[in-house]
Amino acid sequence: MLSTPRWSSWIGLSILCIVTIGLTWGVRGLGQEGAASPEKAKLAGNTAAAAEAAEKPVAPAPAAEKSPEPSKPVSETKPSPALGPTRPLAPSALKTVDAMRQVDETVSRHDLVELLAVNPKLDWAKEVVFRREIWALQFRFKPVRMIYVDLPQPSGRMQRKQIWYLVYQVTNPGKTMRPVPAKDSQEGAFDIEYVDKPVRFVPSFLLHSEQLDKWYPDRVIPAAVGPIQMREDPNRPLLNSIEIVREIPVGESVWGVATWEDIDPRTDRFSVYVAGLTNAYRWSDEPGKFKPGAPVGTGRRLQKKTLKLNFWRPGDEFDPKEREIRFGVPGGVDYEWVYR
Repeated sequence: MLSTPRWSSWIGLSILCIVTIGLTWGVRGLGQEGAASPEKAKLAGNTAAAAEAAEKPVAPAPAAEKSPEPSKPVSETKPSPALGPTRPLAPSALKTVDAMRQVDETVSRHDLVELLAVNPKLDWAKEVVFRREIWALQFRFKPVRMIYVDLPQPSGRMQRKQIWYLVYQVTNPGKTMRPVPAKDSQEGAFDIEYVDKPVRFVPSFLLHSEQLDKWYPDRVIPAAVGPIQMREDPNRPLLNSIEIVREIPVGESVWGVATWEDIDPRTDRFSVYVAGLTNAYRWSDEPGKFKPGAPVGTGRRLQKKTLKLNFWRPGDEFDPKEREIRFGVPGGVDYEWVYR
């Protein structure tokens, strides 16, 4: 059994340890939190520091500078990222079409049927000469290709469809044919001079399935242009048939894409008609069609010079693939100019 003096020594040592720990934590807390506080400075015995801290005014926080309001929306002031270099094309990647311009396209002879219907004896209204300027754009293209795209439907859902498309490039080479009176020559003679001038390009594309006799006009499909451009070249903008309408200066080119959907998979032979590459045309009047008092132009037929591209797809109707498409047809021509 322990004696009383030993118990008293153990109790005193414990009290001394507790007091020491308490003083240590108290001094540390005053050093961290109460250096700038008047009340805690008084507890620490530092009355001078407490009075100085109480009388010292607190500086107000600096007001944030008001940023000037932008004069334009961010989307307008921020420059759009520049496109990188385009992919180099293989020499045979693009097919080039000869415009096949003819000097005869600048002149035509017609009777003025509106006047001759009133008085057939007006000889000056017969075989009247009409002259005009003729321009033509250079047309280069890739053969028709296919791609699957998810398209929004009127129901609000997406539907995966096979899109047929034609990537092309048009260039204004200049050299517009302009008839001018010949100098130092007999009356009525004309020469052709070549002038450089901008050309307004308004294209139209029509796909014709020959054996099925089905016609498919080019459709603007915005959801398909993005995937097609990513496949062909992300850095080369492709314009649809509406966006590409513009005046093309001499020597400049523009790239476009024509798109079709819901093509009958049974299509084997088909042609693509491209209008707007030249302003050459023909017109004729049906004999006896115009009668006195009828509107001007009654019975008149106007035909525009149109490019016809011929294709052949030796495949069946199940899962058509673009590798089956051939430019040109067996025993026929690759392309031709027709009047439609």
